[in-house]
Amino acid sequence: MPQYIQVKSILNKHKKRDTWFLDDYSANFYSGCAFNCLYCYIRGSKYGEHLADNSSIKQNALEIFENQLKRRAKKNEYGFIVLSSITDPYLSIEEEYKLTRGALEIILKYKFPVHIITKSTLVERDFDLLLAIDKAAVLPEDLKKLNRGCILTFSYSTLDNVTARIFEPGAPLPDKRLLTQKKAVEYGLYTGVSLMPLLPFISDTTANLNHMFTTFKQANVYYVLPATIGLYGTEKYDSKQMVLKAIKKHYPELYERYLGYFSTRNELPHFYKQAFKRKMMELSTEYDLANSIFSNG
Repeated sequence: MPQYIQVKSILNKHKKRDTWFLDDYSANFYSGCAFNCLYCYIRGSKYGEHLADNSSIKQNALEIFENQLKRRAKKNEYGFIVLSSITDPYLSIEEEYKLTRGALEIILKYKFPVHIITKSTLVERDFDLLLAIDKAAVLPEDLKKLNRGCILTFSYSTLDNVTARIFEPGAPLPDKRLLTQKKAVEYGLYTGVSLMPLLPFISDTTANLNHMFTTFKQANVYYVLPATIGLYGTEKYDSKQMVLKAIKKHYPELYERYLGYFSTRNELPHFYKQAFKRKMMELSTEYDLANSIFSNG
């Protein structure tokens, strides 16, 4: 069962805008995550094997959030708010507690732009609010050419349901996510894809990449943001150990390769990342899918 906690602050102002996601602010109304992705960077032994076991509901979050956003609006400090940065804003508990929907209503009230990043199909419930925010939001001066007040990014590490069950055991399956994303496009929302992280030798093979880019092109998404994986920690439930355990069990032929890359480092080697970057640029051009949400160029 989730715990109830009280918070003193909910809106986080970033020192520098994120170049991938364009957010100046972030807000997390829950902690812990029932999606339990093995590669998640917030994993750790203090949370245990199942992140949902340590989930919390920030009971007074909406009141605090409104006060903070009201002050920012008065100062004309508009910028994209990302929901969420350390957990999914549409966990299953959102169906009951509706903190994300309440936050969107406040965001609309004060005319801030918002960026939703999710693996969930529950976001469909809030398409009405997202479209209203899209039309009403005040953009920062340097982002006005974007001309969209709502960005909706669906996160995938694979489009294969079997692979997803291994690495994202609690999340809605990719085919369900994709159906929801297609509905978002039809609804008129500005939506794209976060391929973060792609799984080495599993979802970043040439065949899988072409399948994904073909699928996303056919879905009429606006952008695809790909990234390699980072794995961290030496304790039992850290992301590195969880992923290596899954690789050993389900992809034993890849285990030595993963050990070679990650036993003494947290990220893939430079040559791999450079080849990955070139390949993604080629795919972006080939499929005519933007590799950024917004470019001043």
